[in-house]
Amino acid sequence: MGRKTRGRRKKGDIPVEATKKLVREILEKDPRQGFNYRQIAKKLNFSDTDKKQLIREILEELSADGSVVEVQQGKYRSARIPKRGSITGTVDMTRMGYGFVVSDDIEDDVFVTSKNLKTALHGDKVKVLLFAGKKGSRPEGEVIEIIERWRTSFVGTVEVMPNFAFLVPDNKNMPFDLFIPASKLNGAKQGQKAVAKVIDWDPKSRNPVAEIINVLGYPGLNETEMHAILAEFGLPAHFTEEVERDAEKIPGQITEADIQSRRDFRNVPTFTIDPADARDFDDAISLRRLENGNWEVGIHIADVTHYVKPGTLTEEEARQRATSVYLVDRVVPMLPERLSNEICSLNPSEDKLTYSAVFELNDKSEVIDEWFGRTIINSDRRFSYKEAQLVIDTGEGEMCDQLLPLNRLAQQLRSRRLLLGAFSFERVEVQFDLDSEGKPLAIKFRDMGTANQLIEEFMLLANRRVAEFIGKKLRAQPFVYRVHDKPDQEKISNFRHFITRFGYKLPENIGNLPQAMNRLFREIAGKDEQNIIETIALRAMAKAVYSTKNIGHYGLAFKYYTHFTSPIRRYPDMMVHRLLTAYLNKENPENRNSLEKLCEHSSKMERFATEAERASIKYKQVEFMSDKTGQIFDGVISGVTEWGIYVEIIENQCEGMVSVKDLNDDFYEYDEENYCLRGRSAGRTYTLGDRVKIEVVRADLQKKQLDYRLIIL
Repeated sequence: MGRKTRGRRKKGDIPVEATKKLVREILEKDPRQGFNYRQIAKKLNFSDTDKKQLIREILEELSADGSVVEVQQGKYRSARIPKRGSITGTVDMTRMGYGFVVSDDIEDDVFVTSKNLKTALHGDKVKVLLFAGKKGSRPEGEVIEIIERWRTSFVGTVEVMPNFAFLVPDNKNMPFDLFIPASKLNGAKQGQKAVAKVIDWDPKSRNPVAEIINVLGYPGLNETEMHAILAEFGLPAHFTEEVERDAEKIPGQITEADIQSRRDFRNVPTFTIDPADARDFDDAISLRRLENGNWEVGIHIADVTHYVKPGTLTEEEARQRATSVYLVDRVVPMLPERLSNEICSLNPSEDKLTYSAVFELNDKSEVIDEWFGRTIINSDRRFSYKEAQLVIDTGEGEMCDQLLPLNRLAQQLRSRRLLLGAFSFERVEVQFDLDSEGKPLAIKFRDMGTANQLIEEFMLLANRRVAEFIGKKLRAQPFVYRVHDKPDQEKISNFRHFITRFGYKLPENIGNLPQAMNRLFREIAGKDEQNIIETIALRAMAKAVYSTKNIGHYGLAFKYYTHFTSPIRRYPDMMVHRLLTAYLNKENPENRNSLEKLCEHSSKMERFATEAERASIKYKQVEFMSDKTGQIFDGVISGVTEWGIYVEIIENQCEGMVSVKDLNDDFYEYDEENYCLRGRSAGRTYTLGDRVKIEVVRADLQKKQLDYRLIIL
């Protein structure tokens, strides 16, 4: 313990209280800076030993009573740091250990040092006290409360020591290894991938204490890596035995009472169109000509809520999962297979219970009348997209009397939708040919033809009209909407500036943005820069989410929109089916608050599922390139940062990085405004969208990272 100066007025002729006041003033003048006694003595022009010793004693006393904080041995800063109030936000952590707190309460992100993060981690919701700072400087602060942990489990590689172990996390935003006591290894072996859960973390200790809760296997094996991706995003790989047993108890037979309570479409020509490898079919379309010459189009959706009842284990599991997850080599369904692939799936030549939106359309595809309710169907044919496309293209084949008129009506709906301001994003989708062990043999791109548009347009029609029926006609509240906000003006301005380097333009008036964007997409179709421009355009857009607060769907140009058509794979669609039933039966639905919480959860789980899908694609791309080191490819610069450039290979869209340190022909500086690296001496630039040649240097499966070398011609 430090020696006390309390009670003494002077040490020799040195005024103690006056000196203490001066020390406080120095520390509080620069409250985030630490000082030792020598530095303070220098600022006070104290040169003799007694005065320096007094400062040392004062610092020890102030530390003992909590007035100052010893930030490292012999170095102190003020504990009474002036604040600018507090904010609540989410931690965005870096690999270096410091982070930024993103908050709606303040415009700029708040910088937080590693020490001031306390035990907060990436994604945690925290309360932060703000430090007073100079006007115009980046706000800084310290975490004073962890409101909600984003995650407590981490995926990583086990490193076993003689008496303990560590789990080295895969996540780049987790800067700390997890300490695993030997008794908590639970069978994990050196080098294996595993999931560890944090069980204790003393703020004074650098490393959290954790236990292994799931051993995934050895790295490099397909099952290990896919399960690791799911675990990284907190997504389950399997159903528990209890949920499977609960699903098995659900009766699948259709009773006479079921038939009598429904509108019967079993004799109306009906079909499904899905990818060739699809295993569950949750939407079907029927068509027949009415006596008045109009068309009756039925959009029939699997009646999942007839089978999955509130309060059951199956319902609770679907609610928690919120969505099916589509990885490269598998589907992790929201519902157990008995439901998703059997009872609810609209398999051909089987009676199936459905929830339908039925429209009477004239020859201009205008809605004359509509009906929503429960139905029963029997699908005549299961088409793959390729099979349906062949019928549309040739005008011949099975059910051409239905496919051809529906295609014509769908194209009219599409043209009108685009004319009203909808975007026509048609991103190229990557597909893999995999062998029996999941190894990628080839990369190809999914074809998107008019058969895809046929299904898309009628699903959009059903989703839009259900939302309009509830929100506009009945003016009923609450409801679950799929909403999409307008894009940020600054992001669009940056995008407008970006495309000028390719010779393209966008109007200044954001009101004409959708039509201008669609013209741009038509111009770039098939060109090298297509994928880059579409990617940047998507980043400029807001993200669609679920909400009870309807603000419309900007991207689709719909004032009312929901998700009604995929209840086998999306929980919000189940919510919509139940709400529609309640309103049709004049019953009271769930309250808005509980629905809004479910909307937020579903949006979050959808985001995780999307990120997991992208991670699986990235892993397979790296795996595909792992035997191609030394090979040269044509590419396009897809990203520019201060640490290097990202290049996407044109023939397979595999993206890798060229490190700036490997650009040894000049000293390159990052020009953020112009999306480029510029050589200081020769002035050579590498700009987003430039076509280049690269050599594959390294494929790191552990980091899901490709390293390239630029071939300078």
